[in-house]
Formats: sequence, C-alpha cells, structure tokens
Amino acid sequence: MKKLGWLLGGSNMLIALLLVLVTIDWATGWAAAWLRGELRSRTGFLGILRKVAMFTVVAIAHLIDTVLGDLHIFRDAVVFFYLANELLSVIENMGKIGVPMPDFLRNAVQIFQSKSNPTENVQLISKEQPELIKSEKEREESSESAPPDNRSA
Repeated sequence: MKKLGWLLGGSNMLIALLLVLVTIDWATGWAAAWLRGELRSRTGFLGILRKVAMFTVVAIAHLIDTVLGDLHIFRDAVVFFYLANELLSVIENMGKIGVPMPDFLRNAVQIFQSKSNPTENVQLISKEQPELIKSEKEREESSESAPPDNRSA
C-alpha cells in the first residue's frame, strides 16, 4: 500500500478526497443505473476502467512532478480537474436518482455539459473512440430517439 501511496504522490487530503468522490460517484452511478433499469456489466466495467485510468494519470503527473522537483504542481492540477469532474458526476447521478438538488448545482452541471466541444475533446469524437464505446453510444442514442412504448404492464 505504501508503494501505491508513493506512486500517487503520498496520501494527503486531495488524494483522500479524490478517492472518496470516486467511490461515491461509482455508488451513485450504480444506484442510478439500477433504479432506471440500465444496469449493464459492460458499462460498469468501463466505468471502473476509467477510474483506474484516472488514477494512472494522477500517478504520471506525480512522476513528472518528481522529475521537476517534487512540488506537486502537475499532480495537484490533475487531481483538482478530476475532483471537479467527479463532483459534477455525483451531482448528475443524484439527480438521476431523484435527490432534490439546488438550482445552482443543476445549472453548473448543464453549463459544463454544454461547454463540451467535440473538436476539443478527443473522447467525444466518435472516430477516435474504441469500437466498444462507439457501439455503446450508438445504442444509447438509438434508445433515446426511439418512440416511447405506450403499452401498459
């Protein structure tokens, strides 16, 4: 465990907070998917893989900081970025679960989502994505565009 702590730049409040938010995001994402009947093992696996990749980027930033004098500049910047991202994701998941959210938080999520520009974010450009993510997004888009089923159960 000590080696993992060193790889992330030691355990401080930022890393602890990131770990807490990642855990809360995973739990609220799982709950939201379960409540909406959208729980899929492949989607869950991809989510966990993204979380692992996120901590890998934190480790890389820490290694860059170590080469440059161990000031934690890059690591902290990366951690702050991921903290904001995880917080927005938790807020979005809470909304999907049905937890009442203050208007300013809902507005913040909408503003950040509207600022996502596919030309700036390679993750949003479909030709740059792995086939697995492309097919997942296509399924989501087709289910959103499909007319609602008006049959009663």
